[in-house]
Amino acid sequence: MRVLVVGAGRMGRWLGAAVDATVAFADADPDAAERAAAAVPDAERAPLDPGDDETTYDVVCVAVPLPAVDDAIATHAPRAERAVVDVGGEMAAPVAAMAEHAPGRERLSLHPLFAPENAPGSIAAVHDERGPVTDALRESLTAAGNDVFDTTVAEHDDAMASVQAATHAAILAWRLATEDVRDEFHTPLSRELADLAEHVTGQDSRVYADIADRYPDGRDALADAAARIADADRDAFLEAFADARARAERGTESPTEPPTDREHDQ
Repeated sequence: MRVLVVGAGRMGRWLGAAVDATVAFADADPDAAERAAAAVPDAERAPLDPGDDETTYDVVCVAVPLPAVDDAIATHAPRAERAVVDVGGEMAAPVAAMAEHAPGRERLSLHPLFAPENAPGSIAAVHDERGPVTDALRESLTAAGNDVFDTTVAEHDDAMASVQAATHAAILAWRLATEDVRDEFHTPLSRELADLAEHVTGQDSRVYADIADRYPDGRDALADAAARIADADRDAFLEAFADARARAERGTESPTEPPTDREHDQ
């Protein structure tokens, strides 16, 4: 199987190394594509402009920043003979773009829920049009130790508003709201938050900004909750604490059943 990975950044390099296929990398930075190809056995660099390359591939995998995903799918889907895949991190817009620009081909949206250096991990999957090629790609990711689980577009994007946008905003807000203290003063909770803040602020801020832009409801929900705490008297604080405890307890219950195959195709 020949796979073209569009985007030679961290996620594109991870994907190219993880799949069981002959890989070519295309990127706006030819040197980045060359370095990515050099790091994967038997891989090569491909031109980014489809007009400069008449080669077609079994699969085109789009691994570019969120704001560029839709345009990349529109540009590179014609280079795919059998399947188009994206790993952008959002589901709604990429799935719609793949349906528009890759009709009659298999279509799979993946969201690795980890940074490449922390692989393997959990990967959310929406099979918009399932078939043997995307199943083989999924199996190769599973064989690499990842837990690939099925979801729907709506379930995934609703979840990301909480687990990404609200979580990132909470960590950044905590760091902005607190003063630096001697390490001896840290409690276990504050130390854990400080470590999380150090990790987040050490990453590419543009990635976090892209997520924040895509999921504003998550930030709004966090702001509303913070305002509730900030404005609370003792009784209102205790009520908010009780509500948070109830949510925490619900979060430890068994997860709901995964979506059915019928739901995958919707």
